[in-house]
Amino acid sequence: MGDTLTTKELAMTEAWIRPLGRTGLQVSAVCLGGGPLGSMPRLFGRDTPAEDGIDTVLAALDSPIRFIDTSNGYSDGESERRIGAALARHGGLPDDVVLATKVDPSGDDYSGDRVRASVEESRERLGLDHLPLVHLHDPENFDFAELSAPGGAVDALVRLREEGQVGKIGLAGGRVQEIAKYLDLGVFDVLLVHNRWTLLDRSAGPLIEEALRQGMGVLNAAVYGGGILASQDGGPTTYGYRPAPPEVLGAVEQMRRVCAAYGTDIATAALQFSLRDERVASTIVGMSRPQRVAETVDAATTAVPDAIWPELEALLPPERVWLDAD
Repeated sequence: MGDTLTTKELAMTEAWIRPLGRTGLQVSAVCLGGGPLGSMPRLFGRDTPAEDGIDTVLAALDSPIRFIDTSNGYSDGESERRIGAALARHGGLPDDVVLATKVDPSGDDYSGDRVRASVEESRERLGLDHLPLVHLHDPENFDFAELSAPGGAVDALVRLREEGQVGKIGLAGGRVQEIAKYLDLGVFDVLLVHNRWTLLDRSAGPLIEEALRQGMGVLNAAVYGGGILASQDGGPTTYGYRPAPPEVLGAVEQMRRVCAAYGTDIATAALQFSLRDERVASTIVGMSRPQRVAETVDAATTAVPDAIWPELEALLPPERVWLDAD
């Protein structure tokens, strides 16, 4: 891949295969994000035919990517179904690949029983008896006292780990003020943040530091901010699924010019911003076309001049326009 290392060489390097905190799991620096695999056109801008989704997973399994992330609720389970179909065609999940999923509510039901049902649904769709990593997904949209109560969603996930029905458990969410409450419970093995540790937003900084203090693994998703950092020319004018303020739009344009001056593009810089952070075990990148797998690995391994980073850092928008500034 690219003009640096072969696929086999890359897969064997310590820089590419990293420990996920103290979990004992080893993950690749880039993770295949399953959000768009099941087709969510309103969020990702295009339909994903079933065969494209399946072929994307197969391409990842034949690449240096050794980590796949999905969720029970992505496209009403279609992401998991397509991953399961790909694994069946491949002959099962390779021993060196970690597959993570997330428990999701059913409507307004985010009870302990719902968490257990979510895990069972994921097992069936993925065709796996054991799930090595399961996250509590977007709990900030529900009442903290209810989800953290004895017998509630958090308790159920902890018990599933204790019973050996799942391996490690993670916390995956957005709004940092709410996610911090769950992190303070001290029961999770992994933290997954999205849209909040990028070239444009550092809202997740305190969360990441606390996760590391607890010995947790850290995963970073949505480093393109929903698309605004994915294109050197044009593209969406939203960040984190909401209209981007003028300060963010202005920063993006200036960052694009800096990237061009250094012979690269803003998408490569956005990805490598996360990859070069030694605190981040893996960067989750949503993919829905087979060719995106090779393109992403190339972007991850292409040399970028060190001098670019101070210039991009100087263009970071002010904290008051970050997603969770209030």
